[in-house]
Amino acid sequence: MRSVFTFFFFLFISAFINVNAQTGNGKGKINGKVTDAATKLPVDYATVSLFKQGSASPFNGISTDAKGNFNIENVPAGDYKLTVDFLGYTRSTIEHVIVNAGGSAALGNILLKPVQNQLSTVNVTAKAPIIENRIDKMVYNAANDLTAQGGVAIDVLKKVPQVTVDIDGNVELQGNSNIRFLINGKPSSIFGASLADALQSIPASQIKSIEVVTSPGAKYDAAGTGGIINIILKDSKVSGVNGSINAAAGTRLENGSLNLNARKGNFGVNAYFSGNAQLKTTGKSANDRSSYNTTGDTTRLLQNGSNTSQRSSYQTGISFNWAITPKDDLTASLGFNHFGNHNYGLTNQQETQTAADGSLISQLLSLRNSDSRFSANSTDYSVNYKKTFQKEGQELEVLYSSSYSKNTVNYFQEQDYLSGGYQATGSRGNNPGNDRETNISVDYTQPVTKNFTLEGGAKAVIENLKNTVNTDTLLADRTYANNADQTYGFNYKRNIYAVYLSTSASLFHNWLDVKAGLRNEYTKTTADFPGVNIPGYNTLAPSATLSHKLTQTQSIKLSYNYRIERPDYGEINPFYNISDPHNISTGNPNLKPEVSHGIELGYNKSFEGGANVYIGTFYRHNIDDIQPYTVPYDLLTINGRDYPNVLLTQRSNIGTQTSIGGNIFASVPVGSKLNLRTNAFLVSRTNDNPGVNRVTGFGYRVNLNATYQFGHDLTAEAFGNYNSSQKNLQGTRPYFLFYNFAIRKQFLNKKASLGLLASNPFNKYVNMRSNTFGPTFNQINLRQAPVQSFGITLSYKFGKLEFAKEKEKGDKEDNDTPAPPEGNR
Repeated sequence: MRSVFTFFFFLFISAFINVNAQTGNGKGKINGKVTDAATKLPVDYATVSLFKQGSASPFNGISTDAKGNFNIENVPAGDYKLTVDFLGYTRSTIEHVIVNAGGSAALGNILLKPVQNQLSTVNVTAKAPIIENRIDKMVYNAANDLTAQGGVAIDVLKKVPQVTVDIDGNVELQGNSNIRFLINGKPSSIFGASLADALQSIPASQIKSIEVVTSPGAKYDAAGTGGIINIILKDSKVSGVNGSINAAAGTRLENGSLNLNARKGNFGVNAYFSGNAQLKTTGKSANDRSSYNTTGDTTRLLQNGSNTSQRSSYQTGISFNWAITPKDDLTASLGFNHFGNHNYGLTNQQETQTAADGSLISQLLSLRNSDSRFSANSTDYSVNYKKTFQKEGQELEVLYSSSYSKNTVNYFQEQDYLSGGYQATGSRGNNPGNDRETNISVDYTQPVTKNFTLEGGAKAVIENLKNTVNTDTLLADRTYANNADQTYGFNYKRNIYAVYLSTSASLFHNWLDVKAGLRNEYTKTTADFPGVNIPGYNTLAPSATLSHKLTQTQSIKLSYNYRIERPDYGEINPFYNISDPHNISTGNPNLKPEVSHGIELGYNKSFEGGANVYIGTFYRHNIDDIQPYTVPYDLLTINGRDYPNVLLTQRSNIGTQTSIGGNIFASVPVGSKLNLRTNAFLVSRTNDNPGVNRVTGFGYRVNLNATYQFGHDLTAEAFGNYNSSQKNLQGTRPYFLFYNFAIRKQFLNKKASLGLLASNPFNKYVNMRSNTFGPTFNQINLRQAPVQSFGITLSYKFGKLEFAKEKEKGDKEDNDTPAPPEGNR
């Protein structure tokens, strides 16, 4: 299967190279801004179409960005007609747009007038490209992704360039798992409890787009050595009342969502409810470990078992937007999230000890029964005020956001010995906790000249976490009694205070665009772990980006950033997880923050036929690199109790890690019906540690996506992804392959759609083989993860629009349009 996949990948690249899409010389561009004539707000994602004179069909086009701007490049010299469309507005048409060879047709501010009459139905036809490569980020527009629509956020992330997702939902950005996740540009405590569960609780149908920021500027928090992933949820700025219903049912996953939007004049409300459930699925696992002691004895542990899991979640929220004046905008939101999971399984164990001469010393058979339940509830609320001024680009933004989560873990494990006459062992625990995070930020932007802008701000992050650990131990009479040595509570507090200053400039007659900044963050952490004192520290984080437009259709970007990864409470919590007594994990209160220096170089080119290619490379050097490290113990004593033949895993600052890698993304239209996309990511990682030999591992990820438009309302899509194995500090992680198929039929004048989905239809399980080793042990693990599923999706859009009247003649019309809120992230 891998060889077939590789063959089609290189076939795709060959097809791309031979596409007749070369850019001619002497072509120009058309740019402008689209604004609501009544509110003076920018109209984002409006459809701009370009027609040759006398033609009824456009030959080029684009969607406006978040500030209403558009720029159509690589336009041959000539006389054109341009139209601007957006739902609820009257089409704006500009005749005789003249483009000269090598010139630019600047259309300025284009005003869209709201429709004055009522419409009984809504029909949205505007479509943004799936991938948008901007100067500071890459945007994946999930609404146009067929194969992910019946899934969750994890399924969407699998399609995003530079992002890698494994079978368990662990996410890496450019090969780095230390990622700062945001929702609508703001942090949420939902990610603190369990990142994988949180990402699998957000239905894909709720996601508008995903922004990937690999080189964040000074305005962003310095946390996250891998970068930032921002999940943008759907909303609506259209006047009137409208909404959508989405539902999906399948053999492994079910979800549904309802979105309602209402806007009248300068006031709007958005509300939503969604939920999903992963049905019971059972996976299999096999583990073979050999350990060696100083006398030459060998202990072999064989574990074979199965694990059944299920997951459920729901989310609801409401947001309000009030354009108090054309220059004062207030937005408030309130959201609630719940998710939980249940895992249980049986494991057969055989532990055999042999002497150096091969003779049998002992053999022990046992059966381990385990059960765990996790539940989390999170409430997020925020208030955002933005003030724009007479001078275009000058603005002030104040953001207050707070997130509160309450979660509980209940676990149980018992081990019964089938030989040797040993007493059964076991434990059960209850672990309630809560986490509150508050963010307060102020950002100000001041254009100094047309080509030079200053931006600065301050931010405070206040986090408080409380956790309680209650542990009971199994007694000889099969009853449980509290274990005082493993029962305790702790408080964890972390405050971060930050200020930043950044500049944006166009130099040498717009030949070079520069954005540079400096961010200073002070971190103070307290935790009442016995004997633990965490010192405060200051972080000075510079960043810079240089961008040059080689031609109208190609550009190059070079960036540098300094980032850190602060250990979170889960990594420093000294509690021992003994759900498997042979594989125990614990936190490390002495962890220091990881520091990263990153350099990125990217090249982007667009072709006349609609093709696009992005090629990027990066270098990252981490100091005090945080990595899990496993140590074998013949006998491990924890709070007065002995555990034999244990692998103890703990995260540590292990020397340095250097990563060098690259990414290739290409999108190629083949004719008018077929579109092909591919993304290839490769990375080489080298770990250096004074106590461990240097380890270098190479890995790569390749995916292919094909979309075919059979007719006006029938579309099919296929997607395949292959992740290679990669050597790490103490072993190798497994390779895996997954693939999806989808077909969608639109009807009722495109207000409704029906789709069929299939994930890994020819393979019930994905087999993942990995190994972990050290000087005195070697462990091979095989997991069979159930991924095969079949499903059906249904969506329906509805709406009755009542558009606001135009402003009174006495109101001043100007071109100062505020941008959507971002905040000091």
